[in-house]
Amino acid sequence: MPGLLLDTLNGHRGERVPLWLMRQAGRYLPEYRALRERAGGFLAMAYDSALAAEITLQPIRRFGFDGAILFSDILVIPHALGQDLWFETGEGPRLAPPLVDGVWQALEAMPTRLDPIYQTVRQTRAGLPEGVTMLGFAGSPWTVATYMVAGQGSKDQHQARELAYRDPAAFASLIESIERATVDYLIRQIDAGVEAVQLFDSWAGSLAPDQFERWVIAPNARIAAALHAARPGVPVIGFPKGAGAKLPAYACETGVDAVGVDETVDPVWAARELPAGMPVQGNLDPLLLLAGGEALERRIDAVLEAFAERPHIFNLGHGIGQFTPIEHVEKLIATVRGWRG
Repeated sequence: MPGLLLDTLNGHRGERVPLWLMRQAGRYLPEYRALRERAGGFLAMAYDSALAAEITLQPIRRFGFDGAILFSDILVIPHALGQDLWFETGEGPRLAPPLVDGVWQALEAMPTRLDPIYQTVRQTRAGLPEGVTMLGFAGSPWTVATYMVAGQGSKDQHQARELAYRDPAAFASLIESIERATVDYLIRQIDAGVEAVQLFDSWAGSLAPDQFERWVIAPNARIAAALHAARPGVPVIGFPKGAGAKLPAYACETGVDAVGVDETVDPVWAARELPAGMPVQGNLDPLLLLAGGEALERRIDAVLEAFAERPHIFNLGHGIGQFTPIEHVEKLIATVRGWRG
């Protein structure tokens, strides 16, 4: 029998709203921090199947979420395509060489770098309670490309945006290489035991409308179509953070099965404008979960009420913050699970 979350992704609304949180396996958990102190850096843990499976399972044991999201990172794809990847303490990821000219062909692909991640999926799936959905993920091509071009994160993704304008053919070639690697990566996650996948487009909001169509909607549509053809019945969640008014077009044109809504979007508007019956995921502000108090309770109720007439997975508008108090998460879970609409 499918779990509540998977059933919701398939278009059904159950007696309660399923719940999981982006970045639920991570730094806000004391058990994660204790493990990290012993295990070393983030990337070493992500490529250690036993450790990554343990980290993926930690929030399930503590909170009983309806979904377990694979502990990994979107930048394992450029690592598998041949860029060097490391994390600078306090500064974030670094990739070398930066692909400022969009020429990726000189890289030596190393797809076996991803093998430990498939083993993580197998080990995690074996340890999950019945009814908990195993979620895999990958970064969407635009967001991944922004890191590959700049060699790191940036505030406005200007280097990737400029390259896409200056040499669209070179940028398209890079996007296509990411697409191919992503499809293979997600298929192998599914074959290892993942039951649904999410495409993270964290920097989708930085693009002009025509560029959004070309570099967000079109690549995600091709990935969704390839996954549906290769592994029918496995739901694909699209999460174009910052899409705003372009969200309905994304939902209609990409062919994803469900759409994630970030905290900047009015849930009442989203419920009205998104395709009828489409499952929606979101969209509590992570900073409100950190702050807590009566405002948190009111907003949880408002999000639940807004999406009461369609399949809804409660989640945050982005990843949970490092300093979020455990008791606020517990309050969130109790409120969502006690709500009947």
